[in-house]
Amino acid sequence: MSTAQALHHLSGRRVRANGALLLASALWGFAFVAQRVGAGFVGPFSFTSVRFALGVMVVLVVIWVRSTTRKVPMARRRLAWRAALVPGLLAGVLLTIGVNLQQSAMASVPAGNAAFITGLYMVFVPVIAAFRGHRSSPATVIGVISSVIGLYLIAVTGALTIGLGEILLIASAVVWALQILVIDHYGTNLSALRFAAVQFITCTVLSSVSALVFDPAPFAGLDQAVVPLLYGGLLSVGIAFTLQVVGQRDALATHAALIMAMESVFGALGGALILGESMGLRGYVGAVLMITGVVVAQLGVPPEKAAEIT
Repeated sequence: MSTAQALHHLSGRRVRANGALLLASALWGFAFVAQRVGAGFVGPFSFTSVRFALGVMVVLVVIWVRSTTRKVPMARRRLAWRAALVPGLLAGVLLTIGVNLQQSAMASVPAGNAAFITGLYMVFVPVIAAFRGHRSSPATVIGVISSVIGLYLIAVTGALTIGLGEILLIASAVVWALQILVIDHYGTNLSALRFAAVQFITCTVLSSVSALVFDPAPFAGLDQAVVPLLYGGLLSVGIAFTLQVVGQRDALATHAALIMAMESVFGALGGALILGESMGLRGYVGAVLMITGVVVAQLGVPPEKAAEIT
């Protein structure tokens, strides 16, 4: 293969990778609509447990197919699962907290608003890293300022009040950022799909137990939330994550991080098209400032860290 052919092949792979990441972002963004609808029928912990149980089934099938087609020895498979166990459990606990805070908020916060507030996790990562001794770049500082102003316009009313749902979403964004830092701590030598599967199983088990304790009517209303659950589980958790893993193999780290930021835009789009939501002029200005802040903050993240943020 000539140099020109090799570059053309690489370019084609990156285009396909970026397409996979964009589709994953769209699936995640529209999941806010599913969560918003599901919150009207099912308790937050019940919804999350069923959603992630469905999602982990997809991931387990993908793992089995990949291992079988590649003829991976059983001993090597067991080692991969063992390596992913402890990191996956720790990240799974944070995932459980973050997603249930988010789902609890969806009963009172429009899908578009929730998507943009959740997107703050991409800004919180470098902020938390700064407290751990990492120097913040000017781009990160500007991105944080822009995002905070945007958050104020979206979440704080003219009467200078903020709802419980918005507070829960901000807390969930902090938890998402901590989860990313846990992943950063353990490195990238793990099987990404097995690591995800352990997280999802942990989330399923902990959310199921929490549903029995905290939800007023555990697992009631599931029949009325079949479509949101199928979308949130099979598409948003199972397929979207698989697309992310596939896409990040060939995408440039900085491109991947910025494409992932589109999740908020798709969330707002889904809320407007499907639920008829409107953020109003104030909210849309805040959304622009927040997405600008996220993008600018990513410009201040070293290339090797940008991939982890996705």
